[in-house]
Amino acid sequence: MKTHKKGWYADMQRRYFLYASAGLIAALAFFPRDIVFADHVEIEKMTLSKEEWEKRLTPEQFRVLRKEGTEPSGTSPLNKEKRKGTYVCAGCGFELFSSDMKYDSGTGWPSFFNTIEGHVETSTDFKLLYPRTEYHCARCGGHQGHVFKDGPKPTGLRYCNNGVALKFIPAEDKTGDEIKEKTE
Repeated sequence: MKTHKKGWYADMQRRYFLYASAGLIAALAFFPRDIVFADHVEIEKMTLSKEEWEKRLTPEQFRVLRKEGTEPSGTSPLNKEKRKGTYVCAGCGFELFSSDMKYDSGTGWPSFFNTIEGHVETSTDFKLLYPRTEYHCARCGGHQGHVFKDGPKPTGLRYCNNGVALKFIPAEDKTGDEIKEKTE
């Protein structure tokens, strides 16, 4: 049997590919996910009863966060917020956006071009008969708004948020666990 240099090289490439693949599969199967994926952080979910949410939230916050409502355009004081800080979920105090992610979209709702990675989850809703991407707080599941593909660079996305679903924590007030305390 004749072995050409080209055939030998292709056999070696295949062999290295198989070894690398087997190593990756072994790493994924036998090592804990937090070692293989060091950036992955598990978020402890917050679950409250309807009655607990009603005590914790204003009626308008409950309507938006728990019933997936929408506040009227132009009604949020957060539209005019320009200070440095963090926007947290009004339901649980979980950080969702930094002020550096906010921009004026002209829609009348606070808008952001990005989120804090892993802090929101999305789903598809058909409430207007066509599919829209809805996003929620990853900790408590509170409805925040919808994401559209008409935002500025670098993402091209517009996270159109209900202002009543957020609380703003100015940077000068933010130290450690104080965010949670200020939102409760």
